[in-house]
Amino acid sequence: MARLISLNVGLPRNIPWQGRVVSTAIWKYPVNGPRMVRRLNIEGDGQGDLAGHGGPNRAVYLYQIESYRYWERFLDRNDFVHGQFGENFTVEGLSDAETFVGDRFRIGGGLFEVSQPRVTCYRLGIRMGVPEMAALLVSHDRPGFYLRVLEEGLVEAGDEIIKVASGHEGMTISETDALLYKPDHPRERLELAIENPALSVGWRRSFEELLHQASGDAQLTGNAGLIAMPQAAPAWAGFREFRVYSKTKQSSDVVSLDLEPTDGRPIGESLPGQFIVLELKPDSSSKLLRSYSLSSVPKGTRYRVSIKREFKGRASRYVHDELRVGDPVRVSAPRGSFTLSEGDNPIVLVSAGIGITPMLAMLEALAARKAGREVWWLYGARNGRQDPFGAEVRQLLSSLPRARSFICYSSPDSADSKCRDYDLQSRLNTTVLQSLFLPKDGEFYLCGPSAFMSDIAATLGRLGVASAHVHTETFGAGKSVTPGIAESEGRRPHEPEGVTGTGPMISFARSGLNVRWSSAFANLLEFAEACDVPVRWSCRTGVCHTCETAIISGGVSYRPAPLDKAAEGNVLVCCSQPTMDTVIDL
Repeated sequence: MARLISLNVGLPRNIPWQGRVVSTAIWKYPVNGPRMVRRLNIEGDGQGDLAGHGGPNRAVYLYQIESYRYWERFLDRNDFVHGQFGENFTVEGLSDAETFVGDRFRIGGGLFEVSQPRVTCYRLGIRMGVPEMAALLVSHDRPGFYLRVLEEGLVEAGDEIIKVASGHEGMTISETDALLYKPDHPRERLELAIENPALSVGWRRSFEELLHQASGDAQLTGNAGLIAMPQAAPAWAGFREFRVYSKTKQSSDVVSLDLEPTDGRPIGESLPGQFIVLELKPDSSSKLLRSYSLSSVPKGTRYRVSIKREFKGRASRYVHDELRVGDPVRVSAPRGSFTLSEGDNPIVLVSAGIGITPMLAMLEALAARKAGREVWWLYGARNGRQDPFGAEVRQLLSSLPRARSFICYSSPDSADSKCRDYDLQSRLNTTVLQSLFLPKDGEFYLCGPSAFMSDIAATLGRLGVASAHVHTETFGAGKSVTPGIAESEGRRPHEPEGVTGTGPMISFARSGLNVRWSSAFANLLEFAEACDVPVRWSCRTGVCHTCETAIISGGVSYRPAPLDKAAEGNVLVCCSQPTMDTVIDL
């Protein structure tokens, strides 16, 4: 009979790690006597990162003593103590290969239900002194699992574990874990997992995305359960030479470039909302890389981008003042997952300033297909002189039968007419959104300054819009995701201090930094961090795909190999090393 060997708890604490401070509760310690287990936690226990741990579906983490013995042999160690894997319950029995999602157990005075496998992150690697530990747990089918608390009660070491009910249809923890993180995602097993009422909402949503991917376009690559949205492979790798076909002044500070390939070959398919990277050469000795959203649906063999003059923007000044019709420009294929969702629910396009560009392409696509969906257009600008596409937007909206529009000018000119050019003298802000009675079941697309998007996203959350239905696009470097580490004041990207690289040239396209790779770094993630380039990560060892990023040109090798491949045209920066000059969308 299975039994509870050790009951372990621990509160968050700060530990030094790679020159930073990590908040973590991965250190758990055995306690004597009974402890009350409640819906969210065990008495005396806590989590350092509630985004990734804790909550009703992850109230208690369980790991088996048999897996302890396995890892002792595999790692050739004998220094493990109870709580070594950050678990609350160290148990004898209940292996991952024999325990099913939905199984229920009576332990002491509590009743528990198996809710999901463990989601491992880099902090286990810190605790174990083995950085790749997160990947090892998954690749060796020994993740352990979480329990939800159905009945609160006292529990203590030595309690017997009595099975009182079996999980739905029988899918083990090992198989459930592999179904998400490993390459094989059989449709019938995905359907079985989704049907299990005991599976936590987050895991069910991931399997629904994988099933949707398996049922749709076979050209979509990547693991849809782990990344924001799978996408088709880019139409080409690297850069192609285009020329400026036309240059149009849209407003006082925005010009549009129509670009066509010099070789006359097709430009392939793209989706409204995607971006391209331009390689600009102001002179023979310098190269500027910048990402720009397409501001219209590609027509024939041309792309349109619309670029705002920035006061300190070297690239935008070059485009506005020096680039001429006929000049060559190297262009990447369109990329990005900031694209329109399928379905019948409302679409709400919210933008400010030059953030209008991807929204304009989306609006044009909706108008072209004469979409029957409810479409909301919300836009904020300073005045008509800085509203680059007012007439174009009005024409597109007039062709949509269920379109609604609300435009704010913060400082309208005398030439601007209320009700014709704009609806309200105001910034597009929280107060405005609260007055509009927006559809809570809509898909919301936000683009504009970072502070604007943060405020709008927070407002939508307060209005009851689910975060999964709020999509954002950032111009320039995105916001870092560094779980457990307090966000520091950002420094401008720079060459790594104290290290001079001699390897391939690494270009961080969004950050505008070109710097040579140094083998002093284990991977591109560590290299980017040393350059203060904003990055996103969690496991740091090729499991979770949080770090997955578009690779515009170049190539990489992997060490260690990721458990599942990145989408074609993407790279996992946490475990990759460049093999040639490489451009990354960071």
